[in-house]
Amino acid sequence: MTVAIDLGAAEGGAPAVMDLEELLATRLLVQGNSGCGKSHLLRRLMERSAPWVQQVVIDPEGDFTSLADRFGHLVIDAAAQTEQGLVLAGDRSRRHRVSVVLNLEGLDPEGQMRHAAAFLNGLFDAPRDYWTPLLVVVDEAQLFAPSGAVEVAEEARRASLGAMTNLMCRGRKRGLAGVIATQRLAKLAKNVAAEASNFLMGRTFLDIDMARAADLLGMERRQAEMFRDLARGQFMALGPALSRRPVRVVVGQVETESRGAGPKLTPLPAAPLEDAAALILAAPPPSEMLRPVRRAPPPPPPDVLAQLAAARPAAPPPPAAPPSPEALAERARALAGMVRAVLAEEEAAFRPASVLYQDFLVRCRIAALPGPLADLAEFRRLLAVGRAEVPEEVAAREEWPQAEAMAATLPEELQGVFLKLAAAALAGAPCPGDEEIARAYGTRSVGRARRAVGFIEEAGLVVVREDGQGRRVVAVVGAGWETGIS
Repeated sequence: MTVAIDLGAAEGGAPAVMDLEELLATRLLVQGNSGCGKSHLLRRLMERSAPWVQQVVIDPEGDFTSLADRFGHLVIDAAAQTEQGLVLAGDRSRRHRVSVVLNLEGLDPEGQMRHAAAFLNGLFDAPRDYWTPLLVVVDEAQLFAPSGAVEVAEEARRASLGAMTNLMCRGRKRGLAGVIATQRLAKLAKNVAAEASNFLMGRTFLDIDMARAADLLGMERRQAEMFRDLARGQFMALGPALSRRPVRVVVGQVETESRGAGPKLTPLPAAPLEDAAALILAAPPPSEMLRPVRRAPPPPPPDVLAQLAAARPAAPPPPAAPPSPEALAERARALAGMVRAVLAEEEAAFRPASVLYQDFLVRCRIAALPGPLADLAEFRRLLAVGRAEVPEEVAAREEWPQAEAMAATLPEELQGVFLKLAAAALAGAPCPGDEEIARAYGTRSVGRARRAVGFIEEAGLVVVREDGQGRRVVAVVGAGWETGIS
């Protein structure tokens, strides 16, 4: 089924339409100076496509929150959410196919980068069963994918750029269709802009931006001057979802109101104020006046002995009594049981660790588990054991800590695979099949499972061979454990 989105009028009065299905496969880049009508164009596109496809808007200025009143979008105030909460919100919005406006207004640039990256990562990491078509609109994309250094922490810049790169470069197979708008192509990271196949280029004045816009549209350099002549709401369109040759498009009217519309001229007061100076320069009310603070004279300097006494470190508090072995064992059993409960949910074995950790913390608080909660590093270790489905009788054996110590030398995502193999070898059970290993790896791909086993063998922790009947046998190096024959 072909869905044609009416953007307005093209040259000659013909309707300017966009093929929605083609857009979902090829992505869109919108460029133009401030005030050229980019936000108006995005609003028109979202209004006309809202009945057909789920939408997410990354909104740095809160301009698109009015979509909620007309089309039922959920508005998320990013300033009131944690980054982990936004990861979970992104995952849940894909599962339930809810259109969302992520309002980043009120956050500083670094906070906008971090929160947008967290939400985009939640969308990107959703399980395969929920890879339905999703239109992801990013306004002012140069804020989230800058081409050079910016005055924010390097960690925040990398996280935001990585999320935008995933959206534009790897998002298609996951159903994510990126629509990015920017004021200047020169400020937008090239690897993000290069993945778009559809272009709508508005008014721009700088030579470098005009030249890049002309190159993207396949126009000659001498034609680049025409971008200065475009009126507000006019764009040059090109791409498989728009037109096979550059065509001028005039964007039509929208149904919802933008909070970011430019201010209108307002007449000045008809009669000037009689005493403007007295009104503007009036003294503040008594409650707001700054009262002078009388400073006490500085105390005399202490003598040398007093200075030495003051510099002497305070006695450290007595150390807290270490928890008993019984308490440590009880805590370990409780945490392991909680991880098993998290993994018992459908599809939990294939979700990212960061999403499962939020569920784990909520369950721990509800159950009022004694002692400190596990941090993310400890949770990942428990998750590896849980995904490996190690039997309790095997984990209780005195040789098992050796297996955990060997697993700690591997990357986190491979630890569960090694523990799965080590548990079978320690118990003398048959070697797990490819599907069991894939589940311990957190994937459905048996090919990735085989590569994981090969990586562990290359690391020198196991030796894999086949018996006379072609069945896989795994031996743990240095421990003398080997899987049996079924």
